[in-house]
Amino acid sequence: MKLLLRGHSDRYALEQLQLCLFPEAPMEYVETLFSEGDGAVSTLSAGRQYLTATAKITLGGRTARASRRIRLEQETVRLRRRILQQSYYLAAVQLLPEAPPWGALAGVRPTKLTTKHLLEGGTPESADRLLRDVYFISPERRRLCLDASKATVKAAGLLDPTDLSLYIGIPFCPTRCAYCSFVSQSIERCADLIPPFLEALLREIAHTGNLLRSSPYRIRTLYIGGGTPTTLSAGQLARLMDAIRTHFDLSRLIEYTVEGGRPDTLSYEKLAVLRANGCDRVSINPQTMSDQVLRAIGRRHSTADILSSYDDAVRAGFSGINMDLIAGLPQDSAASFSASLGRVLDLAPTNITVHTLALKKGADLYQNRQNLPSQEEVAAMLRDAGSRLRAAGYSPYYLYRQKYMSGSFENVGWCKPGFEGLYNIYMMEELHTVLSLGGGGMNKVNLPGGKILRFHNPKYPKEYIEHIDTVLREKDEIFELLGKEAADVDRSCKAE
Repeated sequence: MKLLLRGHSDRYALEQLQLCLFPEAPMEYVETLFSEGDGAVSTLSAGRQYLTATAKITLGGRTARASRRIRLEQETVRLRRRILQQSYYLAAVQLLPEAPPWGALAGVRPTKLTTKHLLEGGTPESADRLLRDVYFISPERRRLCLDASKATVKAAGLLDPTDLSLYIGIPFCPTRCAYCSFVSQSIERCADLIPPFLEALLREIAHTGNLLRSSPYRIRTLYIGGGTPTTLSAGQLARLMDAIRTHFDLSRLIEYTVEGGRPDTLSYEKLAVLRANGCDRVSINPQTMSDQVLRAIGRRHSTADILSSYDDAVRAGFSGINMDLIAGLPQDSAASFSASLGRVLDLAPTNITVHTLALKKGADLYQNRQNLPSQEEVAAMLRDAGSRLRAAGYSPYYLYRQKYMSGSFENVGWCKPGFEGLYNIYMMEELHTVLSLGGGGMNKVNLPGGKILRFHNPKYPKEYIEHIDTVLREKDEIFELLGKEAADVDRSCKAE
C-alpha cells in the first residue's frame, strides 16, 4: 500500500499507523502522486489562520477522505503529528469493516499517555476523555489502559531517585517455539556453550557489582529471563544466584523473579534452589493447556507436565506464580482457548499474562501461517479472557503492543491484588534505569529530561563470550553516565 506525504515529512508516525490499520498490505513509500492502486496521500497545508491535515486513502476501488486542523498559533510538533494521524485514521476507518480497538494509537506503550496524564495531576475521567476524543480508543481498551496506569502510578511511588532494576538474560532454550523470534540457542545444538557463557556472565556480575558498590544506586527489582533460564542445571542456577547474592546489595530488593517458563526445563530440585536463594516470583508459562496446540508450536511437554511443575512450585514455597497464555496460536480456537484459561484459573496463580500472537519475521510461524485463528476468533478469546479474569478478581497492571500482532490487539498482565509484577511495570513504562547483564540484554539508562540511552549486550551466546571485555567496558561507560545523573539529583535535592 503506497504512502505519499505532501507538505510535510512526518513519515514515521503515519507509517506506523498504516501498518496497524492495514497489516496485510505491504508498505510502499512513494514520492510522486499516483493514480492507480491502493494507497494514501497525507497533506499538510497552512492557511491564514489554520494548519490543516488532510488524508485521502484508496483501498479496493473505494476512496475516503478526512481532515483535521489546529490554529497556527497552537502549532507544536506534538499537535501537528496528532492532526496528521487523526486525519489518516478518520479516512481509514471509513474503509475498514469495523473500528480498530486502539483507534488512532499506533505506539507499543499506550499507557505512557495515561500514566503521564495521571502523574501530572489529571484524573481518571480526564484521562479517559483523552483516549476517547483524541485517539478514538474503544471503551474496553480505555478501561484496560487506565487500570494499568493506576497500577503504574502506585508502583512509581515505591521508587527513590537512585533505584534501578537488574535484568539477567540466559539466551538458551530446550527447543525453539514456532512463534518465537527471540535470539535464543537450542541446547540440542549449543549445550557446550552454556559453561563458558556462565563463566562470562559471572565476570559481568562481579564487575557490575563493584561498580554498583561505588555508586549511590541500589537494586529495587531483579529479573532473570531469557530464553529459558531454567535450561541451566540446578547446580548452575545455584552458582549463578550465589554470585548475585555475593556481588549485589539486595537490601532494597522488593521483587526477585525467575522466568521458569517451560515445564520441560523445570524440576522440584531447580525450583527449590531458586526459592532457597531468594527468588520469590516464578513464571510457569503453558501458553496453552491444549496438547494439540502445544505440539503445533513445537513444545515438547504436555498439559500434565505443566500441572506437575505448578505443584512443584507451590511445594517449593512460591506464593507468586505467573502463567502465560497466548491468543491466536495455530490449531487453537475460541473454545479451546477458553478451556485453557479455565484450567489456569482453576490453579489460581497470582498472575496471568494474556498475550496476543505476534507474527515476527524471525519466527518459523511467520513463513508457515497455517491453521491460525481468524482475527474475529482472537478478538473473542481476548473478550472472554478479560471478563473472566475480572470476575475472578484479577486486575490489569501492565500492557503493551507489538508490531505484526494479530488484530492489532495487545498483551496484558493480570494480577490478584498486591501481586503486580513490578519489574514488568518499571521496564515497560521506563520509570527508571534498567541494567541488563548476559546475552541479548538491553541496558536502558534514564537521564534527566526524559532522555533514555540504550546499550545492547551481544545477542548470541558465542558473541557474548568472545566480547565479554567489551561488555565490561560498556558497563563502565554506563556508570559514568549514572554518576553524572546522581550528581544532578543530589544538587537538585540540596537546592530544594
